[in-house]
Amino acid sequence: MSQSTVETLGVDTIPESERTAKPSSIIPIFLGSNMALSVMVFGWLAVLYGLSWWQSVSAILVGTVVAALFVSSSALLGWTGATNNSVASGAIFGVRGRLVASFVGLLLCIQYVALTVWTGGEIISSGWARISSGKVTDGLLVTGYLIIALATVAFAILGYKYLVKLNNIIVYAMYALAVLSIIALSNSFDFNYAGTPDMYALGTFWPTWLLAVLTCGAAGPISVVTQTGDWTRYVSGAAKKSEVVRSAFWAMSIGLAVPTLFGAFIAVAAFDENSFVAGYVAGSPTWLLIPLLLVGFVGSLGQGSVNLYSMGLDMDAILPRLSRLQSTLLVSGVATGLVFIGKFVYDAEAAVTNACLFLTALGTAWVAIALFGYFRMGGTFHKEDLQVFNKRKQGGLYWYQAGWSLKATVSWLVASASGILGISSVDYTGPIANALGGVDVSVIAPAVVGIAIYWIWDIAEGK
Repeated sequence: MSQSTVETLGVDTIPESERTAKPSSIIPIFLGSNMALSVMVFGWLAVLYGLSWWQSVSAILVGTVVAALFVSSSALLGWTGATNNSVASGAIFGVRGRLVASFVGLLLCIQYVALTVWTGGEIISSGWARISSGKVTDGLLVTGYLIIALATVAFAILGYKYLVKLNNIIVYAMYALAVLSIIALSNSFDFNYAGTPDMYALGTFWPTWLLAVLTCGAAGPISVVTQTGDWTRYVSGAAKKSEVVRSAFWAMSIGLAVPTLFGAFIAVAAFDENSFVAGYVAGSPTWLLIPLLLVGFVGSLGQGSVNLYSMGLDMDAILPRLSRLQSTLLVSGVATGLVFIGKFVYDAEAAVTNACLFLTALGTAWVAIALFGYFRMGGTFHKEDLQVFNKRKQGGLYWYQAGWSLKATVSWLVASASGILGISSVDYTGPIANALGGVDVSVIAPAVVGIAIYWIWDIAEGK
């Protein structure tokens, strides 16, 4: 593929001649794309839950690092299969059963694209309103949303190599803007900020802290379980597995922890219980407003385009007759339409929290089963047999039962249900969590249940 052309490869097997990237090349992608308001807002959530500064920091770091350790091996799926993770998971779920991953990936990406358009559009409109001494009208908000949506679509369509270049630039620009923000708001920031213990989201400290660990920490790495292969599929097949996993771990840990911690810093320095962006804009000095517009545009460009790119691949996997370009345009229209239809009129704290926990349960169940199956089969794939569904054929090693692995699919369904029933959130407590005294097990339950059912089924089959 020429660097001057739009990428046309969808979820096809990447030829070895095209796999020229190093394992470390995925690090700037994560660092650049995640330094965005849509990730920073989760730091605001931790403070909104009632936690202090240091309690928020500990929850974010513990959740992010532990989840990254668990999720980083997912980078091996796409790397081994030379395709995206959804198609690669066909070896475990069946060449049609890999649609489970495409479904989960679409939901995860739609969430972050919606958050990107929402937060990016809001900071552009709010920042411009303050600069021009005007008001944030619906028309101004729509303009902000459209600017973000159209820009992200353009880069998502261009493809992998352009996204790598984009995020290599964004990583420097966004971290520079973050430093400026820290300088500007340092006088109003308090390291000893004690939070609001009388308003803990779940009533007491430990359940609330665990909620922050999951939604503000663990949800980040788990949200990319189906995306890591989008980038590692271009990494040379001669690379070492340990290098691929190590690069993925550092990419997730740093790329997700830093912007979330920055969001918590902004929330403490300029808190607004109704809107992270409104607090950020209102608390900033006049000289920071232009950089804030860049934060909204540039940061959203990286995050949105990466997620739209992945969504395009997932849709391409679901509807093989569509090209990657057609798939990307379709899903971008759906995601942007959701923002315009809903405009997040539902309580922001509850909406983001519930969506994260629900999707984290689905994603955890999928990645636990996919990785367990991957290592059970020796960590190798037959690349041609992974592509049977894309070529509208039948047969091959991964055909199983009409293209589905009942073992993996049933395991995922039961594991996902256990995760959803194990959620303990601000306005929903599942029966499993309720039986455990309100302790959230929406990450632990799907991983344990999914692996257990798959393993027992394996043993019953004499494997």
